[in-house]
Amino acid sequence: MAQPSTAMLGIKRSAEMAAVFMIGDGLLGLLQPERHVALWRSDVRAVDGLVRPFVGHPARRRLYGFLQIGAGLLLASRLHRRAD
Repeated sequence: MAQPSTAMLGIKRSAEMAAVFMIGDGLLGLLQPERHVALWRSDVRAVDGLVRPFVGHPARRRLYGFLQIGAGLLLASRLHRRAD
């Protein structure tokens, strides 16, 4: 089998980093929803808009954290590099 191209390897590594971020962010949101949402509040409207639905709703943030962890694990499980 042929080795993946440098570009494809870069894409897979980027996807792995995204998966790690999703898992970590989800875990923080699951375990410390109020603190995590407060940390991401922002004067930048677009950024604040992402967390506004979770303000005052820790159960909603925990559910989203659980979904993030699942999506991150699924993404990571789909990434493979062929053995040399």
